[in-house]
Amino acid sequence: MEVRVCSPAGDIWRRNIAVGSGPGGGGERKYSHESEHDLAVMVSDFLENTGSYGADSWCSSDRESGFSDLHHLADKISYESDLQAVVQCLLLSMGGTDFQLVKTGICNGSCIRYALAKLLKSSGYNASVCVSKWQGCNKVPGGDHEYIEVVNYLNDGSMEHVIIDIDFRSHFEIARAVESYDKILKSLPVAFVGSLTKLKQFLQVMAEAASVSLKQNSMPLPPWRSLAYLQAKWHSPDQIRTTPEEHTINCSSITSHKQCYGLLRQLQSALQSEIGADRLLKPLNADRTTSAFRAL
Repeated sequence: MEVRVCSPAGDIWRRNIAVGSGPGGGGERKYSHESEHDLAVMVSDFLENTGSYGADSWCSSDRESGFSDLHHLADKISYESDLQAVVQCLLLSMGGTDFQLVKTGICNGSCIRYALAKLLKSSGYNASVCVSKWQGCNKVPGGDHEYIEVVNYLNDGSMEHVIIDIDFRSHFEIARAVESYDKILKSLPVAFVGSLTKLKQFLQVMAEAASVSLKQNSMPLPPWRSLAYLQAKWHSPDQIRTTPEEHTINCSSITSHKQCYGLLRQLQSALQSEIGADRLLKPLNADRTTSAFRAL
């Protein structure tokens, strides 16, 4: 499996993740399933290029074409960055009064998603709550998943769908994870905000890293941690998109949302830690961004 990652400058890194050992040709690295060292190398590569995962696979092999699209890419990156800051701010400011409208049935964090989508719409974003559903196939079990989607209308008239998942790390938690896997898990954003292309790049790396980590402990990869299952969560053929005002009822009591209150407190604590860490790295990231676009 090859993960193609584009940087803001248009360069492409290739991460070959293949069964088997031995060095890869052409300067590429091949990761086996045999050692903790292989996973450590994968983690190192991932952490070094985390900032680059924000770029979609718009890059072409033609360098001039890549630079001609740089302004377009910069707009997309800026939009996602601004939206992520808004999402963080809204989640941190959210409280009990925002859970006035909730979905019927089991909550499972729906209160937070519908409240956040409503607040985003109030802030001028075209936000909706999406529910993806898929049937089981082969070893991949069926299921459903709920997340937020924001439609961004680009300057060229096209549309981009930006995915927001408020509890992103929970999708990759595995039993008895090795230290290197925990490190890469903690490097993921608390709340994911980005395009489907950007999301798939994360999923490919995490699915392979989970497989390596589990094999270290002689454990099989559960079907619900496979790449096919992960991709189905945000990209299934059967998808329902609703506005925050649809399919909701008045909140009956505060006690009926204990699960959402608990999840919200966990998210707010994790976000505060993440924002604090980002502030420490901000000058370095700013320098890298400035250097990438100075050539224009």
